[in-house]
Amino acid sequence: MDDKQRIIQIIEDKKQEFIDAADRIWETPETRFAVKESVKPHYEVLEKEGFSIEKGVGHMDYAYVASWGSGHPVIGITGEYDALGGLSQVADLGEHKPLVEGGNGQGCGHNILGMGAVAAGVGIKTFMEEKGLKGTIKVFGCPAEESGYGKAFMARDGVFDGLDMALSWHPMDMTSAWGSSSLAVLQAYFDFTGVPAHAAAAPELGRSALDAAELMNVGVQFLREHMIDDARIHYAFIDSGGESANVVQSHARLYYFVRAPKMQQTQDLLRRVEKIAKGAAMMTETEVKEEFDAACYNFVPNHPLTEAIDRNLDIVGPLPLTDEELEYERRYTDTIPEAGKQRVLARTQEAFPELPADEIRKLAESTMALKKYPLVFSEKAVGSTDVGDVSWQTPTAQFNGGFEPQGTSPHSWQWAANGKSSVAHKGLLSAGETLALTAYDALTDPDLLKQAHEDFDKTFEGEEYKVVIPDDVMPH
Repeated sequence: MDDKQRIIQIIEDKKQEFIDAADRIWETPETRFAVKESVKPHYEVLEKEGFSIEKGVGHMDYAYVASWGSGHPVIGITGEYDALGGLSQVADLGEHKPLVEGGNGQGCGHNILGMGAVAAGVGIKTFMEEKGLKGTIKVFGCPAEESGYGKAFMARDGVFDGLDMALSWHPMDMTSAWGSSSLAVLQAYFDFTGVPAHAAAAPELGRSALDAAELMNVGVQFLREHMIDDARIHYAFIDSGGESANVVQSHARLYYFVRAPKMQQTQDLLRRVEKIAKGAAMMTETEVKEEFDAACYNFVPNHPLTEAIDRNLDIVGPLPLTDEELEYERRYTDTIPEAGKQRVLARTQEAFPELPADEIRKLAESTMALKKYPLVFSEKAVGSTDVGDVSWQTPTAQFNGGFEPQGTSPHSWQWAANGKSSVAHKGLLSAGETLALTAYDALTDPDLLKQAHEDFDKTFEGEEYKVVIPDDVMPH
């Protein structure tokens, strides 16, 4: 048995502890930074497997760094365990049915994501013990990837300092090494304060905070014509001033996300949004106060490490799915609208242009994406991830692990329902094995790390990571 097959065997031998832990996390869905129960299975597995754990890093009660070994290379593996609000879901059910009405749910697969990272850390650590290999393995437990961006706070506090490289992954409905970027994002609240008055008897005495908030939103709508195509601005009403239409609303609160391919572009765009907010306050004679919430940088893939991940995905191979498991996933793919099915067909055609049309259609109509997608490096960016902050600190690579039903979307009830299935469990093991094999490459091939750092230096030449989260802003 060669070394890589031995690492795979180690993870397979220990699979039940990873699976049981992932299922427990699914059963205690918690959001943002308040992940007290969700982190406990991580602690238990890592402590049992001989890691020392530093808890409460980055000013977050439930963030951690689990370390084993000594010396270089120092290899980081990041994991998550936060859930999403409003995505409570009965497991294995092919229709939307909350376990708890309005409750939380693992609609992005983070119960599997985090334990996949733990499995990788345990797998490579056990192999290093067997072979007497030198080096340090660090597993990072990162709360609040979903809009709170725990890794950005960790980066601000130097938690990732000293790493020679970092690895990560994410659940998806297809498997591929991650060669594209992501969008940098800044998030802020805008609070408007006005003057209440009787809307019929004395409207001239009132100054409407709700009017100001609506005017701000209108102003931002006009801004959309005058920003770069790749930028995105989203908003939500957190407070619309109350339920009495006959009272001039004296308070209103908006929540804004501003995204762009680069942080500098995002900061420039937010400044324009801030001017619109001030203008809306001036027009309505109200006051506006901005409250910074969170931020994360764009992800920058390291080419040599990403190529190593791509090769290891081939070694691990496709998920060993049974006919019963493929049929199980049909309960979710049957819920996809026609537009979603056409989207899957189009992406399959784009990824595999050499295949005949009948084979393309067969792949697209399968309940699972059965072929690994080819690695493509691209600056195209969609969505945001706080792995971006890590990638600005040290050479970083990640991949998508395709254990979700094909054509379904992240942040969906389908993903939450699929989260305790045998298919999800196989995705966990596959991810852990892929990450562990890539860590092995870095431990045993000095040229890989040399090339990774050369690529990192070339990519970031003339640029540096500048902390954008103010010192007085704490995770909340």
